[in-house]
Amino acid sequence: MKAGMIGLGGMGVGMAQNLAKANVLEGVYNRTAATAEALAEDLQVTAFKSIEALAEAVDIVLICVSADSDVLGVVDSIRRAVRPGTIVTDMSTVSSATAQQAGRRLAEKQAFFLDAPVSGGVEGAKNGTLAMMVGGDEAVFERVKPVLSAMATRILYMGPTGAGQATKAVNQIMCAGINEAVTEALAFAEAQHLPMDKVIEVIAGGAAGNWFLEKRGLTMTQGVFKPGFRLALHHKDLKICQTMAAEAGVEIPVSEMALRDYEQLMGEGHGDEDISAMYRLKHRRQL
Repeated sequence: MKAGMIGLGGMGVGMAQNLAKANVLEGVYNRTAATAEALAEDLQVTAFKSIEALAEAVDIVLICVSADSDVLGVVDSIRRAVRPGTIVTDMSTVSSATAQQAGRRLAEKQAFFLDAPVSGGVEGAKNGTLAMMVGGDEAVFERVKPVLSAMATRILYMGPTGAGQATKAVNQIMCAGINEAVTEALAFAEAQHLPMDKVIEVIAGGAAGNWFLEKRGLTMTQGVFKPGFRLALHHKDLKICQTMAAEAGVEIPVSEMALRDYEQLMGEGHGDEDISAMYRLKHRRQL
């Protein structure tokens, strides 16, 4: 099956590179054409001039863009040229409602849609070790799974269309809590004048150990906030979670706290930094 990749941001580039290594990538498209042309030359694939041209040429269309409106705009372009039976797999983080709407639009053209958001950050995309949570028709999922395995090492079918995005919302809420806890704890440790490298090493090996502490602990305490996962994008995702929570009648107070902290950091110009930039606030509050 031939695949085409739409969206070559920090995540999309790594995904495309791993698809090319697996010999399934036919070509790429990016809103900034120069980005697509440079990567296509490097990977020896086609740089498509339009979404329609890509959709017409491949069996699997893979999408990784930023926002709900972007996904629906891409889907509308795909609809103009897509062949019946084509599988469109969206790896962006959007709402379940947007995923369901995209699925309905593509079904009108006898094309299939899977919502397949990912977790693992730029590192996971580069290394092909993402976790992927998939919603849609299970038989379609099984057909496309060998292609998805070029990008992810943990791929789970979660249920009908929208279930993948609902699972990603769980992930983003949990990430908000972990970020709040880790940055607060490390700012507290620094206020106790402890050796930060040793604090991180010993706690990472115990019950409080987690990926974020292990991967971001040292960098954040050294004032390095290179993405990673951009703070402004996590803020966008948490706004989606906020809406979904309100619709379900549940409370997410820790995520609400993270939203307020992110908004303060974005107002100070830190939106393009890694989410570990939360440490800036926590450290400042300990002074």
